[in-house]
Amino acid sequence: MSGMWTGEKVRLRGVEPDDWEGFFDLARNTLDVRNADLVEPPRSAESFRSWTAERAGRPPGGEAFRLVVEGLADRAFAGSVTVGETDSRAGRFRTGIEISRAHRRRGYAAEATELVLTYMFAEQRYNKCEVEVYAFNDGSLALYRKLGFVEEGRLREHEFFAGGYHDVVLLGITAAEYWATHRRPSVR
Repeated sequence: MSGMWTGEKVRLRGVEPDDWEGFFDLARNTLDVRNADLVEPPRSAESFRSWTAERAGRPPGGEAFRLVVEGLADRAFAGSVTVGETDSRAGRFRTGIEISRAHRRRGYAAEATELVLTYMFAEQRYNKCEVEVYAFNDGSLALYRKLGFVEEGRLREHEFFAGGYHDVVLLGITAAEYWATHRRPSVR
C-alpha cells in the first residue's frame, strides 16, 4: 500500500460503524482517558454504536475531523487521531492522538501524527500545529518533543480532576520546523 494516508506501520482511514468497539475499549481505561481528557461516567455499548455510526456518516475533511489509526500488521483498530480548532486565517490547527494499550510502544502514535502533519502542512497550507498535554503525561510530552514540537507555555493549575488542579503544557511546531526534519511528499 502507498499513499499519503499510509506509513510503514499504520494507515489512517475514515471512521466505520464497526469501529464502535475500538472506541468503547479506548474509553474503558479511565487512567488512559484522564491522561488525554476528562473522565466521564460510563456509557452504554449502544451509545458508542450510535456515536460511531454518526461519525461514520460525516463527510470527510472539514475544519475538524477524526481518523482511525489502523495497524498494518494486523489490520486492527489501534486508536484515533483528531484535527480540530482550525484557524485558516491564522494558519494553525490542533491535533491529538490516542492509541489502544495493545498497540502502544510500536511507533504508531508518532507515525499517525506525522501523516496528519504532512497532510495539514502540504495539502491544506496550514503553518502551525499546536497540542495541549497535561504536564504529568510524560509519554505524550516525549512523543511531541521527539517529533520536533517546542514547548511554548504552560497553563498553571488549569484543569481540575482527580481531586486537584493540573498544569497544561502548550507545544507547537511550524511547517518550516517540520519540513526541516521530514521529507516533503513527492508529486505524482
